[in-house]
Amino acid sequence: MDAEFKTRCGLWHTIRREWGRIVGRPLYPVVLLGVPLFALLFMATIFGNGRIESVPIGIVDHDFTATSRSIVRTIDSTPTLAIAHHYTSTAEALAAMRATEIYGYVVIPADFEADMIGGRGGTIAYYYHYALMSVGGQVAGTLATLLAGVSVQPVVATAASLGLTAEATEALTMPIVADSLAMFNPTLNYSVYLSLPLLMVMLQIVVLLTTVYCVGSEIKNGTARRWLIGAGGNILTAIVGKLLPYTITFSAVAIGSVAWLYGGAEGLPHEAVSLWPLALWSALLVVASQALGLFLFGLFPAMGIIISVVSMVGSLGATLAGVTFPIGSLYAPFRTMAALLPIRHYVILSQNLLYGHWGWQWAWASVAAMMAVCALPLITIPRLRRAILSRRYEKIS
Repeated sequence: MDAEFKTRCGLWHTIRREWGRIVGRPLYPVVLLGVPLFALLFMATIFGNGRIESVPIGIVDHDFTATSRSIVRTIDSTPTLAIAHHYTSTAEALAAMRATEIYGYVVIPADFEADMIGGRGGTIAYYYHYALMSVGGQVAGTLATLLAGVSVQPVVATAASLGLTAEATEALTMPIVADSLAMFNPTLNYSVYLSLPLLMVMLQIVVLLTTVYCVGSEIKNGTARRWLIGAGGNILTAIVGKLLPYTITFSAVAIGSVAWLYGGAEGLPHEAVSLWPLALWSALLVVASQALGLFLFGLFPAMGIIISVVSMVGSLGATLAGVTFPIGSLYAPFRTMAALLPIRHYVILSQNLLYGHWGWQWAWASVAAMMAVCALPLITIPRLRRAILSRRYEKIS
């Protein structure tokens, strides 16, 4: 009973000590609340209405006929594209695209209308900036759709002159009709599948850095022994008491972000019956991220060095989470690395809940992986205790 009472007292003392450090230093409230709330506001507003619209492109018209002007009006009428400038040569348009003044341009050749009327065919070339894949893909897809309609106009005119009905003409020009359905995101809204994972990537980086800083600053400032003694000499009590205030705060921010994105201001569409499991996964991500940061710090308890390491690990989450590049297309070592990051499993769980709703049989492995990450610090905590007692890492910057 004495040992249990001593542990409880040590835990409560450590928690109160850490809250005092948080309240007494302006940096902590900014990191705990200011940065996550700014990230939430940033992700909630960065995508606007969630779709790419009015992408500036250019026109190089060498034909100057009613047909070419009709094509230009058709292109300019689509919400995705906006004709920013008419150029006299392809060299000028290419220079503007290299300067990202425009993201594509269309070239209508000379005698285009005459070739169409004469049945000699014609070629409309379009170029797009595909180094910027998202906007390039939008420009390419929109132009391909619009110009496909232009390409069948001579056939439609010929069919009409021969007396074919509209149904027969449509069957002639479009023998196969593709029915395209955007599953899980019918409005093609970027926010639906990017806001939450990118927000959690940013939160994971903040959690990793905060964990390493709040523990590492004790060693760097020579107060680690006092911290350990205040916890009754128990390193587990010291760790739990120190990190618990951050766990509570970051979990509240994560759960509040889920409520904001999916239940309130943004009103993003989702298939989940309840968002409580997603809130639980968000809190678990916070704990797993803290555990990962503590594990890495325990390997080499020098704050200056490990902060750089966890910054790199956290930054990799944007790619290794699987929302910007398919994990299956990565090289095998990077697929393995992705499986070690909590954010990857969080994305799997959130997509399961929001889009697939496949059930527990598809979720348990990711939950088990995140729980395994939570247990990782048990490997390095004894080393951290020895580092505190030896004080040999205090002068390593």
